[in-house]
Amino acid sequence: MSPRIAAHDVTVPGRLASVSVSVEAGEVHALVGPNGSGKSTLLAVLAGDLSPSAGTVTIGGDPWARISAREAARRRALLAQETPIAFSFTVRDVIGWGRLPWRGTSSASQDDAILAEVVEEHDLASLLDRPVTSLSGGERARVHLARVLAQRAPLLLLDEADAALDLAGQAHLDAAVRRRRDAGDAGVIVGHDLGRLAALADSATLLSHGQVVGQGPAADTLTAEALTRAYGVPVSTSFAEGRRVFWAEG
Repeated sequence: MSPRIAAHDVTVPGRLASVSVSVEAGEVHALVGPNGSGKSTLLAVLAGDLSPSAGTVTIGGDPWARISAREAARRRALLAQETPIAFSFTVRDVIGWGRLPWRGTSSASQDDAILAEVVEEHDLASLLDRPVTSLSGGERARVHLARVLAQRAPLLLLDEADAALDLAGQAHLDAAVRRRRDAGDAGVIVGHDLGRLAALADSATLLSHGQVVGQGPAADTLTAEALTRAYGVPVSTSFAEGRRVFWAEG
């Protein structure tokens, strides 16, 4: 069986140099590294939104070039760092966009049940008729997360999806990712909270200056030594209440 998503020796001039990564169904993979290391660029390549100058990317064994935009939306759901909305669409409207790729298919019969599920999971019932433009940053983040989860694509791509979330929002996010993994979906997550990523991810790719400097099981990849090399500052790690904690030494 083909990996859910795989990139082989992809290069984006000035941003990525011969990077390979493969993520299987039922696996959560973290992309980790300092600012400017190429994490978001690699996620865009995996999403099919950015074509590399060299290398190949396949999703479910198929090259991105053979996949239509609508089929792409059925295969992967992407939550970018910013999703600007200039008009006063309601929360109900925006979450409903997640079901558009399935319009006219047999899966459309599940729309109401899936939308009700994500609304309940992310505590959005009281906001459904509010314009998204009137919400706080954290509320908007929850709405967009619900939208991509409603898409029910077997590959979930999250680019710093926790940036505007409070502790409760982060817990909802992590629980949602685990549920999708348990259902057999794959996830690729970009983030900076190394402790949360180490607890959530099965595997990881550590990037520095557009190159892979570590890759494999998360516990073996996110080590103090490897992070020190990647970030250029001394990094220490320990365990607290069963979870790994990371910090940079001044």
